[in-house]
Amino acid sequence: MNSESLSLHDRIRRGAPGRPLTASTPAAYRLPAVDAGRRHLARAWLALALAALVGSGLFSVLLVLARTPGVNAWLPAGDFFRVALVVHVDLSVLVWFVAIAGLLWSLNLRSMSDAGLRVAYASLVLCGLGALGMALAAFIDPGEAVMANYIPMLDSNGFRAALWLFAAGALLLVLLALTRAEKVGIAVDGTGALRFGLHASAVAAGVALVAFAWSLAVVPMDLPSKAYYEILYWGGGHALQFTWTLLMLVSWLALAHACGARVPLSARVVLLLFAIALVSVFVTPLAYLMHDVSSVEHRDLHTWAMRLGGGLAIAPLALAVLVALLPQRRLDPVQRPLRAALLASMLLFVAGGLIGMTIHGSNVKIPAHYHGCIVGVTLALMGVVYRLLPELGYGAPAGRLATLQPWLYGLGQLLHIIGLVWSGGYGVQRKVAGSEQVLRSTGEVAGMGLMGLGGLLAIVGGLLFAVVVLRAMRAPRDGRDKDDAGRAVGTEGAR
Repeated sequence: MNSESLSLHDRIRRGAPGRPLTASTPAAYRLPAVDAGRRHLARAWLALALAALVGSGLFSVLLVLARTPGVNAWLPAGDFFRVALVVHVDLSVLVWFVAIAGLLWSLNLRSMSDAGLRVAYASLVLCGLGALGMALAAFIDPGEAVMANYIPMLDSNGFRAALWLFAAGALLLVLLALTRAEKVGIAVDGTGALRFGLHASAVAAGVALVAFAWSLAVVPMDLPSKAYYEILYWGGGHALQFTWTLLMLVSWLALAHACGARVPLSARVVLLLFAIALVSVFVTPLAYLMHDVSSVEHRDLHTWAMRLGGGLAIAPLALAVLVALLPQRRLDPVQRPLRAALLASMLLFVAGGLIGMTIHGSNVKIPAHYHGCIVGVTLALMGVVYRLLPELGYGAPAGRLATLQPWLYGLGQLLHIIGLVWSGGYGVQRKVAGSEQVLRSTGEVAGMGLMGLGGLLAIVGGLLFAVVVLRAMRAPRDGRDKDDAGRAVGTEGAR
């Protein structure tokens, strides 16, 4: 079969014959093929990710209702706005990211025994039960809402128990990803570089779990809840950002290749960039050894490491991907949603990074910064889900709705963070709502209004993602299950 007779999906997977590889040859950055024996596991992680996004969307609706006079009296807690916000953030960031990490790491696993598969499914079940428990705690046992960075909390026994279940599942997932990852050989190709990136993200997650455990052991439990959880999650939360960033970079390369772009970086250069980002995460244990967890120096060292390692790895890779995309003009229908997700992801992540450089003091510029960066990661992972759906035996998203979705979600979030930056210029404080915001001028009101409009568009865009994926799931590719198990990976030349 020649390359002209292959379907678009097969051409993306196989590539096309090219020149002999050298150390400087741009590589074909294909994700590892979905192993037929672990396809069900990958599908299950995707199902959890979708459930987390849908649940997050429902809680965002509750956020609106909690601020609506008259309606809020029917909701279960006196401060249900903050309760709903905690669960919304944890589902849309923590659960969604971990579930997609489970999907991507499952691509990087070697063959496992039945016992290994049981551990893998135990991890999935624990994460799923933990996520469900966190959502139910908002209605059954809400407690006090604590808006801590990285993992906001409901200070109640029910929510803590659910979070412990989720943490146990995440621990099993990371251990499996670290111990059963496919080895990368000396002659690294594009897929090998992406395998290294996936493994590096699991290493960063392992460091984050160690940091969480370390903080749990040394942070005094008699602190007020707000201070306790803020210190508890600071070190591990920063380490987790390396995990999400590495997954985003892997996604950017894979999406660029799937769009037919030839990224002008060799596999060895990409591996070096991944290694730079990975090495920086090991500043985390140094911060614990050198400074008390409650000190300013401890906090600042984590922040410095994240800026240094992330910046050095992200900038050249982002520039290379952008250069590769510039010549792309006419794309096939199934490639358009992938390019939309890639470009929207890069736009939001860069916007978030630029906003971070303008932060002075504590105001709503801070959530604008991390909203931009987090949504940049989210859009990249959405694009990778679109890319992997045919590999999982489903249809490939195509059409106007699939292409519109990343732009709608990205535009909504861009307006959201612009509104926050606008308001932050007036000194509007973060983590407050309603009358607590003390909006005095027309400019402040306009900024927060723009933020609200952007948030509404982003909610619609996020729910559209679930609609597009579910539609693709209802249109499986005929014969895909039989063909994938024996399909060989083609040559390393880029399309």
